[in-house]
Amino acid sequence: MESKFTVSERLSGVGEYYFSKKNREIADMRAAGTEVINLGIGSPDLPPHKSVVETLAAEASKSTTHVYAPYNGAAVLRNAFADWYGRHYGVKLDPNGEVLPLIGSKEGIMHVCMTYLNKGDKALIPNPGYPTYRSAVTIAGGVCVEYKLLPENNWLPDFEQMERDGVEGVKLMLVNYPNMPTGAKAPKDMFAKLVAFAKKHGILLVHDNPYSFIRNSRPESLMAVEGAMDTALELNSLSKSHNMAGWRIGVVVGKKERLSEIMRFKSNMDSGMFLPMQSAGAVALGLGDDWYAQLNATYREREKAGKELLDVLGCKYDEEQAGLFLWARLPEGFEGNCYDFSDKYLYNAGVFLTPGAIFGSVGERYIRICLCAPVETLRRAKEKVMAVK
Repeated sequence: MESKFTVSERLSGVGEYYFSKKNREIADMRAAGTEVINLGIGSPDLPPHKSVVETLAAEASKSTTHVYAPYNGAAVLRNAFADWYGRHYGVKLDPNGEVLPLIGSKEGIMHVCMTYLNKGDKALIPNPGYPTYRSAVTIAGGVCVEYKLLPENNWLPDFEQMERDGVEGVKLMLVNYPNMPTGAKAPKDMFAKLVAFAKKHGILLVHDNPYSFIRNSRPESLMAVEGAMDTALELNSLSKSHNMAGWRIGVVVGKKERLSEIMRFKSNMDSGMFLPMQSAGAVALGLGDDWYAQLNATYREREKAGKELLDVLGCKYDEEQAGLFLWARLPEGFEGNCYDFSDKYLYNAGVFLTPGAIFGSVGERYIRICLCAPVETLRRAKEKVMAVK
């Protein structure tokens, strides 16, 4: 009998995550004896603060902390997120209604899409942008409508062009600054323009904000804009800012009514995160400015080494970028595309560079390198590239 086990229609057009496949290929190369330096996915290689790990161990040793956590997150973590937003972003939040902890902000993107998108609803997504935006909208049954981020516009949304293209039927807009993959920072008036655009067209604005503390002296939240609570949600995470990517601790903040709506979906998907992790996350959020200063001092040194690698590759880049990555244009004389360029150095030099087109068609002439590697590793990558040029 012919098998009836077929995947659902909601997975049409959604493939396995690019890095999942590429990391397997790199693992196979290493198993065969090839030295490969992977400058792909942004997984911080530095540890969390010592006090965070100690708190996790201490709380996990208690017999009372292994029960189910509250669906809306433990009070200690909600309060810590609210305090963190107040200290660093100047945003006052009610921890009892305007803060919802998540098992990572990537989970939150899916929750928001599943909560608000019906089949056929349109969602604006950036090109280039985080691939999960497209996947989450598609799985939720929505229709992706791209808005292009172009170098001549400093990788910022062109609101007039979006209106010319038409925003009828658009229910949701995903936006991300400091931007991944381009590293662009939002100028001071950009968040206000985003809120005004969303209000004008009745669009739910969803700001993904995990990079605001990395190589950025001016951490900002879209929620600090007057009126943002009425039309926006913001996702944040401890993955990048506190070296806790594997812990999966994130948050969505916004109006109480919106978070209650998201809880209707989320509470049917998980039962919360391990309570000791929430206590440790609260400790991380309470760290002082010296934590971020030390973190960024390390990334600034890596940035210098990363730019030296890009110079050897012949790639051009904007000097001022934020986040964990460097975004760079392919050499003018290179005839292939970004995948050809990436493969050239993976197979000939053992250095993996992320092809920009995985983030959208605008990235076809770009590559991205990750700074989640020691300076010595980045210099070793430069040596390996020089050997094959």
